[in-house]
Amino acid sequence: MSGAVDLSALKAKAEAAAAPPAPTGAGGVPVVVTVTEPDFEAEVLVRSNQVPVIVNLLSPRSPGSLQLTRTLEALAAEGNGTWILANVDVDVSPRIAQAFGVQAVPTLVAVAAGQPLADLQGPQPEENLRQWLTAIAQAVEGKLTGPVGEAGPAPEPEDPRFDAAENALAEGDLARAEAAFQAIVDAEPQNKQALNGVRQVRFLARTQALPDDVLERADADPADVDLGLQAADALLYQQRTEESFARLVDLVRRTAGDDRARVRARLLELFELFDAADPVVVAARRKLASALY
Repeated sequence: MSGAVDLSALKAKAEAAAAPPAPTGAGGVPVVVTVTEPDFEAEVLVRSNQVPVIVNLLSPRSPGSLQLTRTLEALAAEGNGTWILANVDVDVSPRIAQAFGVQAVPTLVAVAAGQPLADLQGPQPEENLRQWLTAIAQAVEGKLTGPVGEAGPAPEPEDPRFDAAENALAEGDLARAEAAFQAIVDAEPQNKQALNGVRQVRFLARTQALPDDVLERADADPADVDLGLQAADALLYQQRTEESFARLVDLVRRTAGDDRARVRARLLELFELFDAADPVVVAARRKLASALY
């Protein structure tokens, strides 16, 4: 069917043009959205960091789905952006239904902060829906950022001392950026933002001097500790974090004395570039402990 016109796409565009505009809440943000697999992350997971997103898994072939959807859309308009209704046609996007483990439609799933919070199955009277939505609102109170456009606390003023470091980074002057971050650390040794800046700039500076073939050279000479350290930096720069950590853990196992101390110190230094609770870091710390003891 080469060159055939996609009539279904044309029909969808025509229907969208004829449909009434979606109700909006604070800031003019739509409170009812139609979600498919490509935009699921943006429309559901990301938005749920602001307000709860009620995922309505429906089928146009189900009368119960259609009635529930009409009721929910009216309630969403009434909610004025305090929650978002995300309608998902399971016939069009079956993988979304599979991800939620849905067995029948209609099914509602409340998502907050990117995670499923509660579900409700089957057609529901309006009073039940109101009670369920109230319970969702109470469960997330104070835990989300709030509707777009809603007035919140005034942002903290930016620290002008970081401007010099950030400007130097933007210009690619890593030495000047490190000096600017270090000046803040010298004045405030516990300033986490400045400490992280120093660590990141030092790491970036090391990667600038790495030879293009460092991974191949390190693989060819696994006993060379310097090449091993450089290879770990190269992998981390390429965002191959687990491989970077694994290479250094393996190098710890194969070295002793001063060489082992150097490798361990480098691995701990790389850990500090991440959140200590990052699962990849936690797993690598366990493997390091096993390699050492």
